[in-house]
Amino acid sequence: MEKGNVKSTYKSNDTEEWLDKVWTRPIGYCWALFFKRLHIHPNTVTILSMIIGAGSAFFFAHGSYRTEGTEGLLLNIVAVLMLAWANFYDSADGQLARMTGQKTRLGRILDGAASEVWFIPIYLALVYRFYMHHALEFQWLGIEDTTRNTWIAVSVLLIAVLYSGFGCHSRQCGIADYYRQIHLFFLKGEAGSELDNSAQQRKLYEETPWKGNFLWKAFLKTYVNYTATQEKQTPEFQRLMRVLREKYGATENIPQPFRDKFRSLSLPLMKWTNILTFNTRAIVLYAVCLLDLPWLYFVFEIVIMSGICSYMKRKHEGFCRELISSIQ
Repeated sequence: MEKGNVKSTYKSNDTEEWLDKVWTRPIGYCWALFFKRLHIHPNTVTILSMIIGAGSAFFFAHGSYRTEGTEGLLLNIVAVLMLAWANFYDSADGQLARMTGQKTRLGRILDGAASEVWFIPIYLALVYRFYMHHALEFQWLGIEDTTRNTWIAVSVLLIAVLYSGFGCHSRQCGIADYYRQIHLFFLKGEAGSELDNSAQQRKLYEETPWKGNFLWKAFLKTYVNYTATQEKQTPEFQRLMRVLREKYGATENIPQPFRDKFRSLSLPLMKWTNILTFNTRAIVLYAVCLLDLPWLYFVFEIVIMSGICSYMKRKHEGFCRELISSIQ
C-alpha cells in the first residue's frame, strides 16, 4: 500500500489528526479499496458503521468484570474492538467517496449522524451497566435505603447522560466539524469543503415534496436543524461571511492573501477540533470501561470536553472579529 494513495484520500493535511494518519486512515483505506472492488456505495459503508458502532453498546453494557469476572472483561474488549471497527468504516466511507467521486448530500448527512447513532446507545448502555454493577458505589449520598439510593444515583446519571449526549456530545462534534469545514473552505475553496448553510438546506427541504420522499425529507429536516445550530454558535463568523460577500460578491472572489491569513489563524484550532470528535473521546471511553468506572466518562465529557469547546469557540469568534475590523 503506497502512502501517497492514502494521502490522496485525506480531506487536507491541515485537518488530519496524527492518530488518524498513522492508524485510522491506513486501515480505513484498505477497507475502502475492498469496498471499491465490490462496487459498494459509500453510504452503505456508513450504515454498516452505524450498525456495528451501535451494536457495541450491548457489550459495553455487560462489560463489568467486578461482577462478571473474566467474561465481563472479554465483553469489554469486544465492545472496544467493535467501536474501533465502526470507526474504520466511518473513515473508509469518506475515503471511498473521495476515491470514486460518489459524494452525495445524503452521505454528508449520514456521516454527520454516525457518531450520534453510536454514542447514544453506548451512553444508555453505561447507565444500565451502572445500575446493574456500580450503584452501591454511591452510598456516600447518605441514604440508608439501598433501593432508594440506587434509584437516585441512576436518575442523576440519566440526567448526566441526557445532558452529555445532547447538550455536550452533539454540540461539540457539530461545532468541531463546522470549524473544520470552514478551514477547508478558506484553504481549498467551495469545491474542497462541505460548508453548508441552513438557508440553502431549508430551501431544499421546502422545495422537496413529501410524496415519495418521506425519508429524504426527514433527513433534510434534521440537517436543517444541524446547520442552524452550528450557525447560532458562531455569530462573529456569520458576520464575517456577510462582510466578505458585501465586499467581494461571490465567495470565490475572496483574495488569496485573506484566505492565507484566515488559515494561519484557524490552523492552531484544528488540534482542538480533532480532540472534540472521535479519537480522544473513544480513548477515554475505552479507559474508563476497562477500569470499570463507566460513570467517570460523563464527568470527562461534561467538564473537560465542554471546557475545550468553550475555549475553541472563544478563540475562533475572537479572530473572526479581528478580521472583520481589518477589512471594514
